[in-house]
Amino acid sequence: MNSPDNPQAAPPGGHVDSYYAATARSLPSLPILEGRAETAVCVIGGGLAGLTAALELARAGQAVVLLEAERVGWAASGRNGGFVSASFSESILKLEERLGIEHARKLYSLSLDGVSYVRRTIEENGRSDIIGGHGWLKMIRHGDSAALKRTAERMAQDYGASYRFVARNELAQYVSSKRYHGGMLDLSPFHIHPLNYAGLVAQLAVDAGARLFEKSKVIALRREAGTWIVETVRGTVEARQVVLAGSAYGGPSGGLARRVNAAILPVSTYVVTARSARLEEAIRFEGCLGDTRRAGDYYRIVDGPGGEGRRLLWGGRITTRRSLPPHLGEELARDIRSVYPQLDDLAIEHAWAGLMGYATHKMPLLGDLGDGLWACTAFGGHGLNTTAMGGRLVAQAIAHDDDQWRLFTPFTLNWGGGLAGRLATQLEYWRLQFLDRIEEARARRQARFGG
Repeated sequence: MNSPDNPQAAPPGGHVDSYYAATARSLPSLPILEGRAETAVCVIGGGLAGLTAALELARAGQAVVLLEAERVGWAASGRNGGFVSASFSESILKLEERLGIEHARKLYSLSLDGVSYVRRTIEENGRSDIIGGHGWLKMIRHGDSAALKRTAERMAQDYGASYRFVARNELAQYVSSKRYHGGMLDLSPFHIHPLNYAGLVAQLAVDAGARLFEKSKVIALRREAGTWIVETVRGTVEARQVVLAGSAYGGPSGGLARRVNAAILPVSTYVVTARSARLEEAIRFEGCLGDTRRAGDYYRIVDGPGGEGRRLLWGGRITTRRSLPPHLGEELARDIRSVYPQLDDLAIEHAWAGLMGYATHKMPLLGDLGDGLWACTAFGGHGLNTTAMGGRLVAQAIAHDDDQWRLFTPFTLNWGGGLAGRLATQLEYWRLQFLDRIEEARARRQARFGG
């Protein structure tokens, strides 16, 4: 099992050890910024949002420079579960309660556009190998199937979603687990190899004329005489506009950039890949799988490295700690076997962490901050559709004065609370996990005694 001691540590010049790094192909090798560069737009952050913004800006004829502190796709963009599906971390129905149904519908439509963008980018460039499977089966671990049915019906009726309720007896064709009591099936999402996708978008951006630099951490950002000065260890960029597309690992300090950093809560999630000779006995669904718990598990079947056979990729255990638990593989293996006890021969191969950026309102931070400074960040927990959506919206705003980004103006730079905010978030996750356990225990009692 490969398990680094620190989720931020990586081999010199490379990506953090993970299943994705072990199976990556065609990742571009990009230079370090040295000396001075002038450009119309400087994008800070080489994750999927920043890469998409750089690509779309270059396609629109804008001169663009992108600066990445490590390697493109190095952080959460290259270590996540790989799910591409509509909606946001915040429930669309809760957004409807706050903003009204018309506003919520427009947001949902933008998230659908993000799904289509990722699919189109992959298919039009002949990289079908990046897509691993289609569909999303979201399951409940308690007995309240009526609430799940109502959600499926509302989403179909008011948002045109293709959700279908799956009763408990029907789940058997997809999974073999006594922990699930029903599900909701959506055939439109899909899952991908996110690091390979990041490499594809980076190469497309370079081909379109964008200048991308790795190992070029921004150490200072200031405004002089109407121009943004972006300093790295070995170079400087002068730009008319700047896009802040970093995330939980922080970014340049000073002014509004400091406020963006302070609004982001760093949250860790953990992922393993494992092999088992009994995998097909447990899971027969090729798409995305997960549960509706407040801090749920998410997983999928992936190809083994070098064509060595199928693997289970499983993520969960969301926390606000930055260090990697010493026995992460064993802990997640216990989680897996609690759902699929038949996988008693489970062998963990890779275990890693990803540090994601969340905002307290559980929506992206997206829009014009003034003086040519743009926010395009806080995509943790949303799925990869929103990185594409956010990058495109900012690029369209800069290049074409498109104002769709204003749909996100209600989601402001709320202070994340610093260390106290991280502690409060951790306590809230523990509270929600406790409520999950109560609901599941009640469901087990009802199944046992028929009441």
